[in-house]
Amino acid sequence: MNEGRRLVISGLVQGVAYRYSMVNEAKRLGANGWVRNRSDGSVEALIFGAPEVIAALIKWAQRGPPAARVEHVRVEWAEGEFTEFTQTASV
Repeated sequence: MNEGRRLVISGLVQGVAYRYSMVNEAKRLGANGWVRNRSDGSVEALIFGAPEVIAALIKWAQRGPPAARVEHVRVEWAEGEFTEFTQTASV
């Protein structure tokens, strides 16, 4: 059974390959959804998958790629359905 979460990641998360790295990690784990930059300097992601996949991707999001400095990850329940994980346009 798949679940969904919306993440908003704050800190030094833009300009450090955060989105690119999250796409690779999500695909490795088997998650679906998307990730994008936000105009306030944060990164937003909508992730869907099995509970253990969601938990693993949230854990990854809390540290991100090596150059990132994650300060906070806000996690909310989300609904939707996706068949892949992509990087989408910034908002």
